Amino acid sequence: MARRIPEDPMIASIVNMVRSAQFDRRQMLKGAAVGAAGLGALTLASCAPGGGGGGGDSKKKLVWGNWTYYLDFNEETGSYDSLDLFTEETGIAVDYIEDIDDNNTFYGKIKDQLELGQHTGYDVITFTDWMNARLIQAQQVQEFDYANLPNVTANLVDAQLNALDADQGRKFTIPWQLPASCLMWDTEAVPGGIKTLDDFMQPSLKGKVGVLTEMRDTMGIILAGLGYDPAGTWGDKEWGEAIQWLDDGIQSGQIKNVKGNSYTQDLERGDTLAAMVWTGDVVMMNAESPDGPRWTIEVPESGGMIAADSFTVPNGTEAAKKKLAEEMINFYYDPEVMAAVADYVTFVPPVKGTQEAMRKLNPENADNPLIFPSEEDWTRLHSFRSLSPEEDKKYSAEFQKVLGL
Repeated sequence: MARRIPEDPMIASIVNMVRSAQFDRRQMLKGAAVGAAGLGALTLASCAPGGGGGGGDSKKKLVWGNWTYYLDFNEETGSYDSLDLFTEETGIAVDYIEDIDDNNTFYGKIKDQLELGQHTGYDVITFTDWMNARLIQAQQVQEFDYANLPNVTANLVDAQLNALDADQGRKFTIPWQLPASCLMWDTEAVPGGIKTLDDFMQPSLKGKVGVLTEMRDTMGIILAGLGYDPAGTWGDKEWGEAIQWLDDGIQSGQIKNVKGNSYTQDLERGDTLAAMVWTGDVVMMNAESPDGPRWTIEVPESGGMIAADSFTVPNGTEAAKKKLAEEMINFYYDPEVMAAVADYVTFVPPVKGTQEAMRKLNPENADNPLIFPSEEDWTRLHSFRSLSPEEDKKYSAEFQKVLGL
């Protein structure tokens, strides 16, 4: 039977804490240079005992590496409400470290330990699934024990069970969130909006256009904008057209800002006025804008992208820690816990029953299409087809070359 959180006082506590501090923490990072190294240093410094970690028996402690703005942070307490609840219920402390700015850069940080089967410094990590596929193929992550995951068995959304070609049945990966990438524009600077790829090329936007360093998000949107299905049977010809569009935009100076998670600072400073973005980030920025909502975000008619960032337990994590990680993952697969997370991060949750739980937690978000896409939106959200190792190496190298990385 799936565990349930008692509605009183726990749900009330989560509601109050999430609503009171839901969008304050972006102030922590305004104006900061948060590349992969800088971000890691900042979050390690802020990982105080109240922040889901700290103290206690080291055998009852986990280290979780994740992306920024991806858990229900409470500015007033300096901690994460759901992690505090998890620790209170289980006695398991979690050092939660926002250390992933980009899949490739974070992989580079831990690849030597992965190759040697040594502890990476993290007991559980939430890479995007295309990177997880690499780790599975390299046999660098551990298989989950579903005897410890009854909530996942009951509540994982059906569409995600076999969504990763390299992990049918989710033996090695369990989805954390389903981030969508779409088009964004500053409503004052771009009153006509961004509907097509050509709209990014407006002369007034020269040097003010941004794209993501995540190849599958950026190239998927470009492929879709050129009339190709990113999940379909495209090949070198279609890829060539898409990479040429990107190269032309960068070489002309039209596209200037190429970022991972730190792209939000360019938006806040006005250095970027139109971009390919992840939906949840822009929702949070609008909510804290002192002048009211400043940015519009939209799934284009040609299509946006949908992916999964999933839990994995890397080799080198000892068996006892893996079991603690499974207990934490199972906790987050309670729909009421996931609703509290989704209310903050505003990405698509992978847990059945989350929308119903959201109606109790925050009715205003229960019909938010960025959290719970409509049937029409789902038809315009594409996955990126699996690449062969040869394709992955070739296309990744070409993409990095065009970006100048």
